[in-house]
Amino acid sequence: MFLTLLPAIAAPIEFVQLGRYDSGIRKASAAEIVSYDPTTQQLYVTNASENAVDMLDISDPEHPTLISSLDLDPYGTGINSVAVKNGLVACAVESDPKQHPGSIVIFTTSAEHIATIPAGALPDMVTFSPDGRYLCSANEGEPSDDYTIDPPGSITIITIPEDPTTISNADARTATFELFDTLGVPDGVRITGPGATPSMDLEPEYIAIDEDSKRAYVSCQENNAIAVIDLELGIVIDLFSAGSLDHSIFSNAFDGSDRDSGIRIDIAPVHGMRQPDTIACTRIDGTDYIITANEGDPRGYNAFDEQIRVKDLTLDPRAFPNHADLQRDDRIGRLKVSSVSGDPDHDNDHDTLYSFGSRSVSIFTRTGRLVSDTGSLFERTVAQLDPTRFNVNEDKTEIDSRSDDRGPEPEALTVGKLGNRTYAFVGLERTSTIIALDITDPEKPELAAYFSSTTNDGSPEGAAADIAPEGMLFIDASSSPIGAPLLVVTNEFSGTTLVLRVDAPDQGQPD
Repeated sequence: MFLTLLPAIAAPIEFVQLGRYDSGIRKASAAEIVSYDPTTQQLYVTNASENAVDMLDISDPEHPTLISSLDLDPYGTGINSVAVKNGLVACAVESDPKQHPGSIVIFTTSAEHIATIPAGALPDMVTFSPDGRYLCSANEGEPSDDYTIDPPGSITIITIPEDPTTISNADARTATFELFDTLGVPDGVRITGPGATPSMDLEPEYIAIDEDSKRAYVSCQENNAIAVIDLELGIVIDLFSAGSLDHSIFSNAFDGSDRDSGIRIDIAPVHGMRQPDTIACTRIDGTDYIITANEGDPRGYNAFDEQIRVKDLTLDPRAFPNHADLQRDDRIGRLKVSSVSGDPDHDNDHDTLYSFGSRSVSIFTRTGRLVSDTGSLFERTVAQLDPTRFNVNEDKTEIDSRSDDRGPEPEALTVGKLGNRTYAFVGLERTSTIIALDITDPEKPELAAYFSSTTNDGSPEGAAADIAPEGMLFIDASSSPIGAPLLVVTNEFSGTTLVLRVDAPDQGQPD
């Protein structure tokens, strides 16, 4: 087992649990995405189980209290995301079927409905630009299960008028990927759907907007790509691959088997496609960086399921001279990889193995140059600090059970500044743990803190269980109801919202 000792924490911070709100709803996505309004000191939390947005008062963050809920039933069948800015609450709502155009439903923070603006199919994430001028949604355009309908992915860009109560359909534009139907896509961008064109196949997942409110960066998770949007022009101006992580390098070692008798972090000839879910944009020393949580996501439909275990593939004997050993269950035989990627010469055997997600966080420049990647840090951290949670499957107690299938799955992500340092906060969905990274030097991200309020005692229904972090929000001290920075975490599986105080001793003063 390759398991190096974790490096010393250079600039440690501490999470202190203040309060939590429990919806009482388990296993039904009752707490997914969260946004915050500093004026009312309220959280807005998507509750997919009720097709609603729950409004929580956190003026006393030790006792989050449900005030009321926004009912989305009149506007669509599924709430996917919420964002709050300057007195507006924007909700991304899908239709039934989800291949039909969805809606961005806009309320005031006092729950008055202002507008319902059509969006593309399956609006999956919504966000305001920092200056409040734009409201954007990532419209995933997910296909039907039989793949007979595959709507195009798109980004809806709404310009907020001077009087926001007058917002209308006329203020909305749509950025599409049709240009790539003619030009083709850059190397490493995956177009895999049966008979799909790039504009149909590209599926926007999450949006991050730069501090100048000029460019939006959009993760297209299944495509392993990031798109760049010019918000003023309302068009896609760039598209680049997120690349893959070479697990044959020791710093990128991973546990690729759930049948290897526990924790076994080792190298293997596998490339983990990053396939980022949540992304963030931050400025450090005058330079913009894109941070990605590389969860991974295969396409899995009745008509097209690309997942296959390594042991069920034919491997090129020249590329894998030890294929018989590799395909054992206790090596990487059970690892789920792509059946459609890795055979460039089309001779019906795989020359390269591509798994889903890289189990890491990456930092890119705005042009797509990779600056750094955390490699095996997350699996090594859990293995050493909290081994009973190593690659567990949410509420299950069996360690190592997700090693064959995307491991800890970094999903939730947000960025915040504490004093003169910048941190990325990461939620590992499967292990239900929170990791803070000091990214002040983007080329050398460092472990800064580790936290879990969930104990692996076999009782996920217990009051202390916060399972599967899906959304995350950093509230800086100036906006916090208690004058101290907070981290809010929404947990999809347990339906709970957790409020943590973030203590950063000796961090200096903000620049």
